[in-house]
Amino acid sequence: MKKVEAIIKPFKLDEIKNALSQIGIYGMTITEVKGFGRQKGHVEVYRGTEYEINFLPKIKIEVVVPDSIIDKVISKIIEKAKTGDIGDGKIFIYSLEDVIRIRTGEHGEAAI
Repeated sequence: MKKVEAIIKPFKLDEIKNALSQIGIYGMTITEVKGFGRQKGHVEVYRGTEYEINFLPKIKIEVVVPDSIIDKVISKIIEKAKTGDIGDGKIFIYSLEDVIRIRTGEHGEAAI
């Protein structure tokens, strides 16, 4: 099993959610985060005063998937998140030792 974390632009969330549900991924965790990479941030003007915005709003999607469909999941996220502009995001993939569903006590892929 793998855990996939994707940091994306907020307006891409619905597209990614719909694409993942079409390939059988129904459970995910979404977190509103802030950060920067090469994009660095930008300057905004509010009431005549300049403010430097160092941390940009992003969305973090977390999904746990069986090894058998990891390539499909990654492909869908890239396909739907990519705009070609700086700041499209990153995908992190982690190996999981086990998953346990608290309600039933199921382990492994049955608990996903």
